[in-house]
Amino acid sequence: MIRARPLVVVGVPGNRRLELFRAAAAASGWPEPTVLPWHDLASGPVEVPAGALVRVDSPGGDVPTERLLRGWDRDPDLYRAEGTGDHHAGFRAALARLADAVAAAPGAYLLQDVDDLVVMCDKRRCHARLEAAGVPVPPAPKTPVRGYRELRAAMERHRWYRVFVKPAHGSSASGVIALATAPGGRIRAVTSAHLTRGGDGRPALFNSLKPCTYTREEDVAAVVDALAPDGLHVERWVPKAGFAGKTIDLRVVVTAGKAHHVVVRSSASPMTNLHLGNARGDLEALKAEVGPAAWDAAMAVAEAAAGCFDTLHAGVDLMAAPGWRSFAVCEVNAFGDLIPGVLHEGRDTYAEQLHALDTGRHPVPSAPVGRAS
Repeated sequence: MIRARPLVVVGVPGNRRLELFRAAAAASGWPEPTVLPWHDLASGPVEVPAGALVRVDSPGGDVPTERLLRGWDRDPDLYRAEGTGDHHAGFRAALARLADAVAAAPGAYLLQDVDDLVVMCDKRRCHARLEAAGVPVPPAPKTPVRGYRELRAAMERHRWYRVFVKPAHGSSASGVIALATAPGGRIRAVTSAHLTRGGDGRPALFNSLKPCTYTREEDVAAVVDALAPDGLHVERWVPKAGFAGKTIDLRVVVTAGKAHHVVVRSSASPMTNLHLGNARGDLEALKAEVGPAAWDAAMAVAEAAAGCFDTLHAGVDLMAAPGWRSFAVCEVNAFGDLIPGVLHEGRDTYAEQLHALDTGRHPVPSAPVGRAS
């Protein structure tokens, strides 16, 4: 029986995500999950029990863990937007150690392919995989953009006047820039990055819950160039559908191939992330307005995007064009299942994952006879 197998969660002790998953396990009749702290995994080799089902959650929010992942000799400031490249390098190395530990434990099984987690956490590679699979995505340059000059050259080459510039390994809209240009040299950038300058004049970027607007080219260039060493992903800014007087997109959590948990993210600014002060829209009213055919088409795109990755669950950020005639996926989030209060048949996203294991919707290889089964 699958519930008899050890359940291991790689997470940050005390983190809200981990506590919600543990609560779902208790309510669903699963045994208490064993926590494998990200700090331990970031420190070096780890062990997992034979027959274990291993689920990976976000490593974010813990300074000592972040320091280890980045390989720094000082504590990072988690409010800074820079440093995501070093984080991703440590993230890759830590997941490789986890894969080795699972391979060494008879019958242990990862609920998310670690290589796919790495791809999902690299916006450039994620976009390329989706595009290659025929999943609709916003157009993106085919050559790397390594700074402000190359960004403007790419925009001119493609005749794009509006783009989104994103740190390749960022999350939660950290460092994201919505950039619009116009004839006569006019420029406007809306970003979550607050630009400051130290005594030496060097720029520093701090995440802001209130989006900042820059209209001087030198400031926009400073923000882009400060983010560039970590890697940039650029997409053409495509129009989004509106609803109830706001621009919207959807966070769709796909579990075992099915889209069951959806949040409508509505905003008066280009960025819809809820932690930036934006609001959840009325899901049922939106579904009634667009109609079942358009809604089913949207969910099919989200499921196709998640299907590009071998993972129990994924959070798909989905945009609908005005009129809901077409769709585009702007991101697939490895850890995009934190949407409290959204239920499907009484289950939150974490209980849905356990339900998918219980029912075999997410098949799991059998553990060896004589071990956990």
